[in-house]
Amino acid sequence: MKLKKSLAAFCLLLLSPFSSPAQNNQNTISDKDIVDAYHYFLGRLLVLRQEHIDFKDGGFKWNEIYHREPGGVAWANPNLDVVYSEAWLALDPKTCVLVDIPKIEKRYYTFQVLNSWGETLSNINERAFPRHPYGKFAYCQENAAVKIPTGTERINVVGNKFRVLARVEIGKNQKEAVRLQKQIKIRPTATAQVETPVQIPLFSNKELPGATAFEKADAILQSEPDINDSMVPLQEKTLLISRNLGDEAFRARTEEVIRKEAIPSFLRALLTEGTRKNGWGATPPAGKYGSNYLWRSLVNYGGIWANTSDEVVYYRTNTDGTNTPLNGSETYTMTFPADQLPETLAKFFWSVIVVDGEKFMVVPNSLKRYLINNQSKLQKNKDGSLTIVFANKQPKNYPQANWLPTPDKSNYHLTFRFYGPELPVVKGQYFPPPLQKVTTSLSKNEL
Repeated sequence: MKLKKSLAAFCLLLLSPFSSPAQNNQNTISDKDIVDAYHYFLGRLLVLRQEHIDFKDGGFKWNEIYHREPGGVAWANPNLDVVYSEAWLALDPKTCVLVDIPKIEKRYYTFQVLNSWGETLSNINERAFPRHPYGKFAYCQENAAVKIPTGTERINVVGNKFRVLARVEIGKNQKEAVRLQKQIKIRPTATAQVETPVQIPLFSNKELPGATAFEKADAILQSEPDINDSMVPLQEKTLLISRNLGDEAFRARTEEVIRKEAIPSFLRALLTEGTRKNGWGATPPAGKYGSNYLWRSLVNYGGIWANTSDEVVYYRTNTDGTNTPLNGSETYTMTFPADQLPETLAKFFWSVIVVDGEKFMVVPNSLKRYLINNQSKLQKNKDGSLTIVFANKQPKNYPQANWLPTPDKSNYHLTFRFYGPELPVVKGQYFPPPLQKVTTSLSKNEL
């Protein structure tokens, strides 16, 4: 009911012409309004950018699923522990999309559906649907009068376009994971009517948009609803800014505020949002964001398509344990005590990945090793503890299996994942060990 009221209020807002000078008064828009609206609206622009990229460069077609080869995806902070399948769903009042999920046992899997703001709407797996963890499902708009096959679980969603990420854990048997992955199928009940996405400049993470971000706010906000009922005031600010951009002085002021305040504070928040300990940042809950629009935009910027914290908990850092920025030319270690090894903190699997500091993509290296996880053949220390080493070149006295290559002479980011997090992780009571810069004496410590 709250969502329906929110959507009704937003529809009235969009219909408001803001045509009179009094209504269009730029003096009512503060610098903080511009910053807040930018942080809010950027999250939608990042998903819209990805939609354009997927269909222009990725070869996507609506309501078709693409089974990727292991390691064959290229987006920010990829999860290389799983095989991915991807799709864009298009729904309308006469079209549902049917989904077939095979029976998958003793390995992690999920069929995640997100909306065009990066909000996770559902996961299909044994945790979300314990009585119907596999079989036939149908995604439909609530008002869709579509007859679906008997025995099909109907899932109603709000919106028109949706992104799918299906994940199947690779585990010890990659061939079996791929076999199961390819049994995940989707098909529409009819040909959906799909609106052409609003055209925007395909900005990069390094060059975020200025005032141009607001130019087509009316059309973009109308294209897909924000499911969070507290966002109408921010939508109002976004529209008011957009409708005043024709004034040169106001546009110049907006550009300046974005460049000097909105973007710098956004990038700072990327490293400071959440709780920090041992140099690691525990992210706020992802996937379902409520009123935390800033965190939603940050996730869409640095790791688009994040899932909910009941599925996975993420930790991130680009510093060592003293909060000094990591340098790829240096060597760092992180050591897990014998009584708190990473596998004891995840029901399914854990992993740590190195990504660059701009596009958050994996770092090329001669080993073609981009992560260490529970399947890595790691060597423990004599006391049962586990040390992982990060360096551009393999350091002496550390086994190659425990080494994760880093970019030379530049800062980089680490993402640590616990899939099926245990209670201490879920409750925020746990943080990964700090990274320690290796000194001469440390480097002589033999495993």
